[in-house]
Amino acid sequence: MKLLANYTISKSGIDALTNAGFEVITITVAQNQLINYINQNNIDAIIIGVNTTISSDLIDACPTLKVIGCASNYVNNINVNYAIDNGVLIINTPEAHAVSVAELVFAHLLGMVRFLHQANREMPLEGDSRFTDLKNQFSTGTELRGKTLGIIGFGTVGKEVAKIAIGIGMNVIATNTSIKKETIDISFFNGQSMSFEIETQSLTSLLKSSDFITLHVPYQESPLISVKEIDLMKTGVGIINTSQGGALDEIALINAIESEKVKYAALDVFETEPKPEVQLLMNPELSLTPHIAGTTVETLIKTEEQLINQIINSHQ
Repeated sequence: MKLLANYTISKSGIDALTNAGFEVITITVAQNQLINYINQNNIDAIIIGVNTTISSDLIDACPTLKVIGCASNYVNNINVNYAIDNGVLIINTPEAHAVSVAELVFAHLLGMVRFLHQANREMPLEGDSRFTDLKNQFSTGTELRGKTLGIIGFGTVGKEVAKIAIGIGMNVIATNTSIKKETIDISFFNGQSMSFEIETQSLTSLLKSSDFITLHVPYQESPLISVKEIDLMKTGVGIINTSQGGALDEIALINAIESEKVKYAALDVFETEPKPEVQLLMNPELSLTPHIAGTTVETLIKTEEQLINQIINSHQ
């Protein structure tokens, strides 16, 4: 069985696939050459990253392709339903990224409420001349303990976010279209564990009740959070989006920051990636990262292991 690794995998990963009977081809093929390459080399399986698109046209044009492995928790770049209808197996790694995304949510949260994103800009420039002024400016932070965190999308990532929130003493509420009640098991370093039951609620209720809101949803055709939803939120709310750029209306967010409806905001994903809007990049109120939530050393290892194990199991 021929497998095209159109995504970088380690030597140990290649060896594992080879030992399982795969002929592994490690070459990066451009999107516009992918159909030709798959057909010319009779590729049965492919491993891709989020920058490679598998459309219905490609599936129609490549009858030998039977397995698609995507190194991501989301598969927005694949026409999943069409692939399944045509007998193509879709494999991805929804659990591998959960911890890294959840930890970045709190990196942003903890940083924002103590104005670290602003202090880190100001201190190198004026720390020697305006130290006392900056101290006064950034001494009005708040604590997360006792605050309410609203989690929109209570899947694998949302649950990891809930674990950290519970651990630091936040009240957790969540909304999900398919989950009514969920038990969160938190394991500690010494082998002990505790369980917490969380009942999901309506989006409207969550928006009205939350001090901070974090989004963990798949691709949206239109923004899930826009002017109408922001109007329902508390004044001084904090919003974090590490899921999908289109899930949050960026213009509505900027306007809400300027009107002081939103006090804290963090973005790891953007509507116009890889060129975010300048008004976002230049806004000192925003805590920004370049779409790194699901990327850590540990995540890359877990992603590869989970992806390869699933591909091997599918071949047995």
